[in-house]
Amino acid sequence: MSPVMSTGGSSLFSGFRVLGLYSNHVPHALRYHQKHREFYVVTSVGRSFHTFNVNRLGIVSISNSLDDDISCVAADRMLVFAATGQLISAFARNKEVVMRYHGHRQEVRLLLPLGDQLISADSGGDVIVWDVQGGDVYLRLQFDPTTFDVSAMMHPSTYMNKVLLGSSQGALQLWNIKTSKLLFTFPGWSAGVTVLQQSPAVDVVGVGMATGCIIIHNIRLNEELMRFTQDWGPITTLSFRTDGPPIMASGSPQGHIAFWDLERRQLVTQQRHAHRTAVAAATFVHKEPLLITNGADNAIKVWIFDQEGGGARLLRSRQGHSAPPTTIRHHGNDGKNLLSAGQDGTLQSFSTVHERFNKNLGHGSVNKKKEQKKKKGLTYEELRLPAITSFSSAVTRQSDWDGIVACHRGRRATTTWNYQRCTMGAHHLQPPGAPRDTVATAVDITSCGNFAVIGSSCGRVDAYNLQSGLHRGCYGNSEKAHSGVVRGVATDALNQLTFTVGSDWLLKFWRFKTRKQEEELKLNAAPASMMLHRESGMLAVALDDFTLVVVDIETRRVVRKFAGHHGNINDMTFSPGGRWLVTVGMDRTVRTWDLPSGCLIDCFLVAMAPVTVSMSPTGDFLATGHVDSLGVYLWTNKSLCGPVGLRPLPADYQPAVEAFPGVRATEAEQEVMSEEADDTYQSAEQLGAELVTLSLLPESRWKNLLHLDHIKRRNKPVAPPAAPVAAPFFLPTVPGLTPRFTLPAATDQEVQSKLLVRTSQRSEVSLALEEALASTSFDRPVSLLKDCGPSALSVELTGLTSEGGGASSLLLAFILMIDSMLASGRDFELAQAYLALFLKLHLRSLSQDAVAMAALLRLSSRLEARWAELRASFDQSLCLLSYTKSALL
Repeated sequence: MSPVMSTGGSSLFSGFRVLGLYSNHVPHALRYHQKHREFYVVTSVGRSFHTFNVNRLGIVSISNSLDDDISCVAADRMLVFAATGQLISAFARNKEVVMRYHGHRQEVRLLLPLGDQLISADSGGDVIVWDVQGGDVYLRLQFDPTTFDVSAMMHPSTYMNKVLLGSSQGALQLWNIKTSKLLFTFPGWSAGVTVLQQSPAVDVVGVGMATGCIIIHNIRLNEELMRFTQDWGPITTLSFRTDGPPIMASGSPQGHIAFWDLERRQLVTQQRHAHRTAVAAATFVHKEPLLITNGADNAIKVWIFDQEGGGARLLRSRQGHSAPPTTIRHHGNDGKNLLSAGQDGTLQSFSTVHERFNKNLGHGSVNKKKEQKKKKGLTYEELRLPAITSFSSAVTRQSDWDGIVACHRGRRATTTWNYQRCTMGAHHLQPPGAPRDTVATAVDITSCGNFAVIGSSCGRVDAYNLQSGLHRGCYGNSEKAHSGVVRGVATDALNQLTFTVGSDWLLKFWRFKTRKQEEELKLNAAPASMMLHRESGMLAVALDDFTLVVVDIETRRVVRKFAGHHGNINDMTFSPGGRWLVTVGMDRTVRTWDLPSGCLIDCFLVAMAPVTVSMSPTGDFLATGHVDSLGVYLWTNKSLCGPVGLRPLPADYQPAVEAFPGVRATEAEQEVMSEEADDTYQSAEQLGAELVTLSLLPESRWKNLLHLDHIKRRNKPVAPPAAPVAAPFFLPTVPGLTPRFTLPAATDQEVQSKLLVRTSQRSEVSLALEEALASTSFDRPVSLLKDCGPSALSVELTGLTSEGGGASSLLLAFILMIDSMLASGRDFELAQAYLALFLKLHLRSLSQDAVAMAALLRLSSRLEARWAELRASFDQSLCLLSYTKSALL
């Protein structure tokens, strides 16, 4: 029997967004928007890039995803350029790819926009000058990487069509990219060039070396002006301050930043541990005392220089985990905050509402007051605690004392944290009399928020008071609850029972107050972790044989067994109502089990194995953390938005891969970033491809076309108006002695025959329709009809047939005119009104014309498709409006 394949991924969850991704090792790009008068910083986060405004560090745009990871980014006034492998892409409005540049044979590692041209260099020695608009190769320079490996690139200020190239061998070359000539070669300083940066002074360039040396060089005179040496390794970035003081900033691979005074030629100050990893880029904002830095530690920071002595302080920052998260739990009952502990040792809180509500509780550290008295000369890293392996939080008493307890890798003592103060707490909970090699492995806080129960690797389970931090006792007669490592602890909602599992294959039930064992349950394998849903009383235990058991704490019996994972079960979580159990494993699957039916109802694959999972208390989002990923991924629960058909999945079900969600810009902060998009006028023709536009004519011109006969009858007078007797003021007389009146002379029409001869004269609209039928451009007849009033329009449409003086081809031309109006999306209400009157007048004649009927059928299908799009837009807008009104009420 062939396995059942899934084609739609998850039927229960869909990707929503990712939290906590801000930057990676790629240097940022700084842009200035002249219309907004604001600076924007562009950072790479893998296959896409983010754009932040500098004044708030709020994300305003997210680019579309590329096929590979971005290796470098650059930006000019209009476009953002991103290189992925051998391909360069140009983005407009910081989102859409508008041009691709093909031509490199190796990975592109340097980009330099220069006016209407883009200069790129790859690892194979090719330097290509591109025409930005056309995408053509303007110039190609080829270097031998063994003699001149291009490692840095810069355009000297005021040097027209000149580019300065630096090599890893140490030499510099100045090229004219218009004439393709080498102008000058600088021998260098016997060290690889890592950075080239233009200084505020013309002809002066800052050169950063791989040896940590910084050379301030005059390229016009080929003269070295000054030299500095950095003790932290190669120079990763250089930047010059332009708002007054002659300060230069240099970055290092250790995350330190040094500030040099160019007048006194000395080190002014240094910012140690500005980043946890190498400083990818540091850029001074033009004419402002601000420095923007980013690094591979997933952080963007803005520093302001307002300290005495020229020092800088952190003004604002956006930072997530610099190492993948290990444990994620929702904090609070509203489901808006996520606590995340990462391998970098930090504990952070991410808000699902807005990034400004994010909190960084910092990195755990030892008790400095006691430890520093015993150990002198401790370094910055030695004072830090290792990464958090597990934690538990409660909001009940977090306003009174610490509400978070965490276990650290390889440490016996657990730490407390305060969520409201965003700091580490005052207590280090350490079991008395425990062996020195004991490690805290599991922790749980009671629902009342007063006590913490902690399990250890030696088999102990201890209880502590969170207010005072005092030890309140341990479980078991011999101070050991289990004969092996404690893998999980939990307490019920009323503080009546405590549940523990250990590597001795036992699940034990304890009285919380007396700490006496009541019962134990033998499991089929060693447990790996445990999760209790307090409201329903269901206790889920993940076993080392890749199975799960669910125990009812009332009957203390196993009520459900689940098997299906093909790897270690890393984490699990219950839905708010306790109906579903969501598990994640090393087999890269996210599985949802239905407890009442005991079946697997949803399963999907992800690209990277999930290590932690948490379901929101409101049930709207599922949060996951993954191997080798720094972000926290949110998945929407589809069952809250509409009916979802959940059926038991077969045993041979093969899950489909679900794509990871990306970052989304907050709607309140989304801005149009491209000046071209701001300044470009969009006409009705441009909008018609996506939207429907109206004619803006008054309603009296089109709304009552179907009721003209009724209006004429209603406005018809009762009696015809009587014309007054026309009498001239002076009666003409015949000259003579006797006054006589002259008779009026007969006109030519009266002399001729009184018979009325009917002449056939074509109207201007009919002639325009005939011409449009030949040229397929109906703009002129539409404009003529717009100038007609309702009565004149009725006369024009009546005269389209042969009885009215027209021709049979005019009917087809009019149908094609309406079809073109609907296709363009313009004058939507006029097209509907004209078509209604046309069908009212000529439907009987049209039914006898096969060609016209075929055109009408095509018009009907186009009309239905356009109306379906409009109806969907109307329904969505009305739904959103009703939801907003209900939320306000």
